[in-house]
Amino acid sequence: MFDPAAGFPVQRPRRLRAHPRIRDLVRENRLTVDDLIYPLFIYHGTNLRREIGSMPGQYQLSLDRLGEIIDEVADLKIPGVLLFGIPEHKDALGSAASRDDGVVQQAVRLIKKRAPELLVVTDLCFCEYTDHGHCGPLVEVAGRYDVDNDATLPMLAEQAVSHARAGADLIAPSGMMDGMVKAIRQGLDASGFTQTPIMSYSSKFASGYYGPFREAAESAPGMGDRRGYQMDPANGDEAIREAAIDLAEGADIIMVKPALAYLDVARRLKDAFRVPLAAYNVSGEYAMVKAAAERGWIDERRIVLETLTGFKRAGIDIIMTYHALDVARWLKEG
Repeated sequence: MFDPAAGFPVQRPRRLRAHPRIRDLVRENRLTVDDLIYPLFIYHGTNLRREIGSMPGQYQLSLDRLGEIIDEVADLKIPGVLLFGIPEHKDALGSAASRDDGVVQQAVRLIKKRAPELLVVTDLCFCEYTDHGHCGPLVEVAGRYDVDNDATLPMLAEQAVSHARAGADLIAPSGMMDGMVKAIRQGLDASGFTQTPIMSYSSKFASGYYGPFREAAESAPGMGDRRGYQMDPANGDEAIREAAIDLAEGADIIMVKPALAYLDVARRLKDAFRVPLAAYNVSGEYAMVKAAAERGWIDERRIVLETLTGFKRAGIDIIMTYHALDVARWLKEG
């Protein structure tokens, strides 16, 4: 706004940008360590800490090496971890996923013993456990194979109960099966886990950003792809419908995945439902930042903090990110 009589702008927004303390006072969104969840890949075997080639600084960890990273997470005051399991034996049904002695179930018990205050979130799916790499048992339909949605539902409920029995604090189903939240909620309630919340991957897109994760979790589909059950990246209204269904079925937290290319969806979800909203800062997003930083093309710290602050601005409350350890250190430094 310019007042010709006065000869200078009446409103000068730069007044609130000139001093660092004033900038702090008027800052609208703040990223804190309390916003973070750190994903971990639990691998069968012993004495394993294997760096994931496409995700520098991230590892597949055996149970006997898991305590090292859990101590670091706890020391940095990161609230929780998200667990993925890679079993020794895979089959068509992913039967290892629901075993009480499964890698995730053992990891949950270990973490609860070592760091009782740490929130343990378990990813609930079958892609890491099936020999075909899909998110449930397959059925042949019209000459092609697809995941049998309804046959997968009781299996998800069984897996959820096994995680809760091991001590998981929060169940996070990621398979995008129709009716999955209802089936899991009913299974948990029937087994006495009425207080165990569900964080549903409500708006999970069939994204190219998942590439490095396929290596980390050894879960690439052996045939076809997941576009038959994950969402079309072109769709936004569908994400709203999916989230509404999951909330009606009993989801306590909803999620958008990936995060960076779907911040418009995150904002719409927050405005539509005003419930706790999570986002997954996925492997491809992480790998691009690490690759550019290694070449000296970007300031990694500045880019990561700016990106995650953008997540907060979009209405995201909970951020699953492989950057969590670094972010916690940077925030501590100030």
